[in-house]
Amino acid sequence: MAGKTLDSITSQDIAALGIPSEEAEKLHQTLLQIITSCGAATPQTWSRISKELLNPDLPYSLHQMMYYGCYSHFGPDPPAWLPDPSVAYALDTLGLEKGSAIAIDMPMNASSVVIYLAIVLAGYIVVSIADSFASREISTRLKISNAKAIFTQDFIIRGDKSLPLYSRVVDAQSPTAIVIPAGGSSFSMKLRDGDMSWHDFLQRAINSRDDEFAAIEQPIEAFMNILFSSGTTGEPKAIPWTNATPLKAAADAWCHMDIRKGDIVAWPTNLGWMMGPWLVYASLLNGATIALYNGAPLGSGFAKFVQDAKVTMLGVIPSIVRTWKSTNCTAGLDWSSIRCFASTGEASSVDEYLWLMGRAQYKPIIEYCGGTEIGGGFVTGSLLQAQSLASFSTPAMGCSLFIIGDDGNLLPQDASGMGELALGPLMFGASTTLLNADHYDVYFKGMPIWNGKVLRRHGDVFERTSRGYYRAHGRADDTMNIGGIKVSSVEIERICNTVHSSVLETAAIGMPPPAGGPERLMIVVVFKDSNNSIPDLNELRIAFNSEVQKKLNPLFRVSHTVPVPSLPRTATNKVMRRVLRQQLAQLSSTSKF
Repeated sequence: MAGKTLDSITSQDIAALGIPSEEAEKLHQTLLQIITSCGAATPQTWSRISKELLNPDLPYSLHQMMYYGCYSHFGPDPPAWLPDPSVAYALDTLGLEKGSAIAIDMPMNASSVVIYLAIVLAGYIVVSIADSFASREISTRLKISNAKAIFTQDFIIRGDKSLPLYSRVVDAQSPTAIVIPAGGSSFSMKLRDGDMSWHDFLQRAINSRDDEFAAIEQPIEAFMNILFSSGTTGEPKAIPWTNATPLKAAADAWCHMDIRKGDIVAWPTNLGWMMGPWLVYASLLNGATIALYNGAPLGSGFAKFVQDAKVTMLGVIPSIVRTWKSTNCTAGLDWSSIRCFASTGEASSVDEYLWLMGRAQYKPIIEYCGGTEIGGGFVTGSLLQAQSLASFSTPAMGCSLFIIGDDGNLLPQDASGMGELALGPLMFGASTTLLNADHYDVYFKGMPIWNGKVLRRHGDVFERTSRGYYRAHGRADDTMNIGGIKVSSVEIERICNTVHSSVLETAAIGMPPPAGGPERLMIVVVFKDSNNSIPDLNELRIAFNSEVQKKLNPLFRVSHTVPVPSLPRTATNKVMRRVLRQQLAQLSSTSKF
């Protein structure tokens, strides 16, 4: 759209759009102040105009005049949104050395994304912490990463519950020097010395900002984000992402999900899990827009958001899809803008995903499996291949897959079979070090050698079918995947063993439903006295559920409680959970639960 440059626009031009002359004059004065500060045709000029001059009540014709006036000679791809540089300015006023770690414990919203990008832009390292963790888990992650500050907020509203994020960070007694509640509504609670409100934080930036902010240049191998495993075998592994990892995320999205300029990408997640940072880079580096929903993605509100935002790529986890299908919350909505679905986090169900495809005139679902230490996926689907439900059609770009047979030898790469998955050791963007463990011992020690190179351990059991597709069959060890989150049996058992005085010991087992799909958490119980004081099993299940959600993760849910006389054990007294899984599978096949 052709039009005047910003510096040639007059108050009369603005009034001609139907704006009263007095208001038009005020708007013009604001425009002149912005031009004086930023120039007449820079991205920073438009960024300030969009925040300080325009609002939804003004005629859209004024919005167009300002936007096209600013970018009339800019050339292709003028940026409509920039990360708020004031956040980066303020970070520099905290007295932290470049490369210091700064944590984020917030829901996935626009503020948290701006903060995330600003930390990276200013040359610090993001420490990603999920907003569902209890104080102990927050404290552990802050201590491992040596975080010097943390962004959180007063409360997060999830459903009808108000969860105090700030108080959980304080309770963690972390080594952080500063707690900055970001975006909270009231900030009414008492602060510790050194804490500050979001308003005071930005005011500090305004009072100390330079004329120009320059992003920090760093080498490709420099750390930019620290994420954590779920702590499946004790202390969570601290996994650094380098400046190469965002490129891995963006490449996967471009190659396998066809995310490109003009797309609108929605994927319910959190910056504390790898898919949060992945979403930021997979979208923005490919020129796409992120669609962020404020609330739980389980009902008709989110489904309507997908419709109204005209989402083109919708990421899911199977448990969300199961809820949508059971409540039929998408009924009457138009999802025709979707070109592609993507799914990760846990095993999917053929029937549920056939239903999902039908909500968008049978658009494809790209299954995507990887890990925090990979920075993306190692096996996935492709829009250039036929896609089979609940299956992967190809290794991810730049990745090689191997299956270890029961004899410990590698199966031929084009042969069908099942066994523990191994990965080729050279993957762009994948981890090369851990902050609190030996990277070689964790991922390479004891692994087979192929073409002179030690293969990389992942730990999942995979099947390669006769048609060349891959299917996931869970963890090779006793780790479970509950609601898309990996957790060890021991962590859950430690909690359940103390729930009731009648409980002698428990075993936590992850079991897929008979028809396939995400694992259900089952607690096998041995009582102290099988004849007296045994509680009602359903009441015990509810008690297990309450304690696990309170002490470990509010997203976990105990599906069944199964009593047994004793737990099967090895000669060295280790519980044989695989035997229990087989026994529970037999019970499940006879419809006893």
